[in-house]
Amino acid sequence: MTEEKKDSKKSSRNKKIMYAYGFIQLGSSFISAVALAAIAFGFCSVKKESKLFNKCVAEIIEDGGTISESIRYCNGGI
Repeated sequence: MTEEKKDSKKSSRNKKIMYAYGFIQLGSSFISAVALAAIAFGFCSVKKESKLFNKCVAEIIEDGGTISESIRYCNGGI
C-alpha cells in the first residue's frame, strides 16, 4: 500500500509539472505571435516612409535639382 501512495504522489507531481510545461509553452507561443505582429507592423511603416521619400526625391528632381541635392533635402538637410 505504501508503494501505491508513492506512485500516486509521483503521478500527481508529474501532472503538475506537465501542466506547468504546457502553460509555459502556450505563453511563449503567444509572446512569439505578438512579436511577429509587431515586426509586421514595423515593416508596413517602413514601406510607407520609403514611398514618401521616393516621392519627395522625384519631385525635387522634376524641379531641376540633382539627385544628391534631392536626397539631402528629403533627409532633412538644407
